[in-house]
Order: sequence, then structure tokens, then C-alpha cells
Amino acid sequence: MQKTFIGTQLRQLRREKGQTQAEMGSILGVSAAYINLLEKNQRSLSVSILMSLADNYNVDWRDVVMDKNTNLLADLRNAIQDPLFATTQPDLQELRAAIDHAPSLVQNFLKLHQSHRIAIDNIMKFGNERMPTELLTASPDAIIHDFFRDNFNYFDELEQAAKTLRLEEPSQPYEMLHMLKQRLLKKHGITVETKPAEKMNDSLRIYDTDIGVIELSEALDYQNRTFQLAHILCFVELADVLDGITSNIKVGSSQAVARCQVELANYFAAAVLMPYDDFHEMAEKSKYDIDRMASAFAVSFEQACQRLTTMQRETKRGVPFFFLRVDKAGNVTKRFNATSFNIAEHGGSCPVWNLHTAFRTPGVILPQYVELPDGEKFFTLARTTERPVYSMQTQDRRLAISLGCSIKHSSKLIYTSAFPPPAKDNFSKIGINCHFCLRHNCSQRAHEPLLMELSTDTTKRGETRYES
Repeated sequence: MQKTFIGTQLRQLRREKGQTQAEMGSILGVSAAYINLLEKNQRSLSVSILMSLADNYNVDWRDVVMDKNTNLLADLRNAIQDPLFATTQPDLQELRAAIDHAPSLVQNFLKLHQSHRIAIDNIMKFGNERMPTELLTASPDAIIHDFFRDNFNYFDELEQAAKTLRLEEPSQPYEMLHMLKQRLLKKHGITVETKPAEKMNDSLRIYDTDIGVIELSEALDYQNRTFQLAHILCFVELADVLDGITSNIKVGSSQAVARCQVELANYFAAAVLMPYDDFHEMAEKSKYDIDRMASAFAVSFEQACQRLTTMQRETKRGVPFFFLRVDKAGNVTKRFNATSFNIAEHGGSCPVWNLHTAFRTPGVILPQYVELPDGEKFFTLARTTERPVYSMQTQDRRLAISLGCSIKHSSKLIYTSAFPPPAKDNFSKIGINCHFCLRHNCSQRAHEPLLMELSTDTTKRGETRYES
């Protein structure tokens, strides 16, 4: 068994139960001193202790051994960069010590900073036209993004359900549409009809539950028709599973729950079309050649990119990616994250990032090495994607997507074989949002930072009107 340290989780469990180290030691059959060593991460978890925890405390062993500190450390590092805090900031070792020894304090600190961030974002977004009560209410998109990230963008229940379906209905990639139609008809009495776009009332898919008919627009290509049927099948066959997963969302908004279930049904559809083990094997074999994977599984480039962000099974992990989709105005229309990269929620993403340049070269993959203000480095790919056309008014339907990973994983990608990392100082210096970016002397600055004063010298003119 690989060495696993559970000091933080064990201490939290003991405190939740109101037990002393001696009381927990008695229940687990070890000494109080041994519990103390475990909590200080001076002893690793043994199989016997793991089994005893599962038996006596009714906890899932996966919750015990899963290391959630990686995302917590990334969130803490990002929060502490906020100019709101003192200029003397704790180093990495201090942050790790805080997570190990004061996890509740860290969680409360991050909640407080999140509330601050939401308030600032909403002030920017709403101005003075909304009631103050809305300022600290997170949007459904933010709630869903954080929920997926808290689960490492991986849901084993949906993966197993997709695997069961594939075993019951074996099918080749380009036969999936037929298989799903037959499954819906034979098992649930649901028929599928393809309708002209002009008769769909600006919709791409309509499911009439009363008469058991799914209408698909002719504007959808094969990949998207297949995806939509797998999406509907999730709601038909796995409603209880969706309810169980979303019961953990800590929010009373029914809109957020419904939106989250839509995203989870999309997750299931991707898992059906791109089975985890096969997709992971193809990714490793092809060095993450996205076009190659999309062709092999009869999916779109965008679908393959989004599926790559879910390769986070504990026993078979792929490269951790983030995924972002924006429109021509820079509005974020979709985001998923399995990395420490912090993605802007509302738009205004950095113009130095070639995500926006992708619109000039439709269909061409643009690689880029980028560096965030805190010094973290990433490798990113940007490319346009097409939305289905269903009216003359929406012909220009391009969006841009970006897929990225930490620089330490970039050598695993085929795209870096002809595009090696640049010299240390030649990474593209990007930020997440101009309003919060801490960079000085940026030639692309469009807004003065909200929480930082820039210098002004009346005797000279800088590259922007905000710095001189």
C-alpha cells in the first residue's frame, strides 16, 4: 500500500465525535500516543487502521484516503495573493502547516474570502440597480463550478452507470446513435424524431415527457444528436442517482440544483460515448492527440476536451486539465477545472492569452505557455468550436475553447514535441481578470485594479493610461 497520511481527516473526525485521542485509540485498538502520531502525520495509515475506521465510524475508506489538500492549497495560495492582505505573505510551508493543523480555520478563511470575491464581482456586475441582498449570493454557475471542483471533476456513480450501459448495449462508436434510440424505445417506450430547424421554435432538443417523444433539430450533427440522447437517457434511468449526488450541494436554490443535474447528465453522456478506461488508454497512447481521440470515439473536438478534464479516477488518473469556453465578447459560457488554475467566472479574461486570437484562425490549434501573476506556469491549447446553426440570425456561431495543464505535465502532450517550453522569462504573462490582476506595466491593461493603486507620474506616458 502506498504511504498515505490522514492527520487532518482523522483530527476532524475525532473532533466531530467529541472524543479524546485516548477514546479514539481505545475504539480503534491502538494507544493515544499512536493516534497523536497519526494526527501529526508522523505515521502513515495502515490497512488495519483503515478497516477499523470504516467499521467503527461508518466512513467510506475512499473519503479517508482521498487527498483533498491539493485543491485546498491551490485555493489558499490564490486567496492569499489578494492585495487586500498584507504585503508580507506566508510561504508555501506555512500554508501547508495551516491546512494540516488548522483545517477548519482555513476553510472559514476561504469562505470569507469567497464572500468578499462574490460581493466585488456582483458590485461590478450589478452596479446600484439590484438589492444589497443579492451581493453575497453566488450564481448557479459559480456553485456548480465549485461543486464539480470539490469532487475533483469525477463522479464514480455516473462512470459505473455508463460502464453498465455499455456492457448491456455493446456498440461501436458510429453505431451509438442507433443503440440509444433502440434503448429508449424498447426499454422506456420513448421515440426519437428529427424535425426541421424552423419547426423547433429555436430549440435544438425537446423532450415531451407526456407522450414520450424526443424531438431533435436537423441543425444537430451526428455527434451532438448522440450526445443529446445519452443526456436524456440519464434523466430517464438515473434520476435517483442525480438526486443523490446533488443532495450534497450546500445551497437552497432549486435553480442551482437543476442546472447541476443538467451538467451531471452531460457528464454521463460523455462517459457513455467515451468510456473511461478506453478513453484514458487512447489518451496515453496518442499523447493526448485530441483530434485522434475525437475521431476514434466519434465525438466532437469540444466533447473530447471536456472529457479529458474528468480523467481523475484515483487508480487511473490522466493529465489534470482545465477547460474554458468563451464567446467573441469574452463571456465565459462553460468552465471545468481539475487544476489549480483559477478561471474567470464572468469574462474579461486576459487579452495576452491566445484564447481570443483563436477567432482569427478558425479550426487551428494554438499552443501557448503562460505564467500567472503568482508564478505558476501552464501549457494551453486554444481553438474555435462551432455551435449548431438553426436560424439565419445565428450563422456566426463560433466560440473559442482552451484546454490547459500545469507545465510539469506538458511533456506528456504531443503538441509540445514541436513546441518546447521557452526560456524562463519568455512565458506569456497573463492574468485571470483585469480588475483583479496585480501585474505592473502591462501593455494590455484595460481597467485600473480595484484593490491596488497604480503609480502616476505626470512627466511621462506609459504603455497604457493607467500607468506612467
